[in-house]
Amino acid sequence: MSYYKILGFEKEPFSTSPDPEFFYLSKEHETALTNILIELRLKRGLSVILGDVGTGKTTLSRKLIQELKERQDFIFHIILDPSFENDCLLLVSLVKNFEIDVVSTTNPANIVDLRESLERFLFQKGVNEDKAIVLIIDEAQKLNSASLELLRVLLNYETNEFKLLQLILLGQLELHSKIMNIPNFLDRISFKYTLNPLDFEETKEMIEFRIRQAGYKANMHLFLDEAIEQIYQYSRGYPRKITMLCHRALKDLVMKNKYVVDANSVRELIEEEIKSGWHRKDLLLQKNNF
Repeated sequence: MSYYKILGFEKEPFSTSPDPEFFYLSKEHETALTNILIELRLKRGLSVILGDVGTGKTTLSRKLIQELKERQDFIFHIILDPSFENDCLLLVSLVKNFEIDVVSTTNPANIVDLRESLERFLFQKGVNEDKAIVLIIDEAQKLNSASLELLRVLLNYETNEFKLLQLILLGQLELHSKIMNIPNFLDRISFKYTLNPLDFEETKEMIEFRIRQAGYKANMHLFLDEAIEQIYQYSRGYPRKITMLCHRALKDLVMKNKYVVDANSVRELIEEEIKSGWHRKDLLLQKNNF
């Protein structure tokens, strides 16, 4: 039997998979999600979300997809790894995943054919069928200069009223310097936001939220406030770090036949991780990058 069933859960509460059902919407995540949805409705083009490793960008993208699936007027695709060697390969990926029929003058189709086919698709869906075509790119810091230039060109496809392609980039902090070096790309950003780690109250709320989402119904608190304080201090409010430490704490609870996670339990786990050499020392809060 899985440890979480022994403790009274229906599902694993602290999985690191980006399940939108377990996504705790902090104030910053909610602000980012709400603004992105507004930008998409208004078809304003480009939104950029920055955040350090483990701040919840990928899960935010899955939450966004969940929202878009519930609406009939969006056509969307997500790229999880944009490590394309050149702009042509990125175009091929877009044409394939949006299921675009390519009108080609050569075999295989050249980059002009691909670009023109994509433009016709965007106009047909965006103008004639009144759809919003959304491209979400996770790990956007991996985009090279050629891919960023292609995306800049695609953002030029527009009517007098709106952009034909809605582009959302979610990337680590190094994406900021890439964009700052391309002024005519920076100028096209309609919404830009940097996700920061959680504060203590949000850390507590996130832990309790995930426990409830996993089906825990007992009145007893599994994590004492003193344990959450230790978790917060060590994780510095990074959601992924919080999730992983809570997972270890619950496993430890079962293995030691205990009923509650206290400060000593968490402290022992932290000391064990530090001694093992796997402790990340460069976690820094990042604010106001744009």
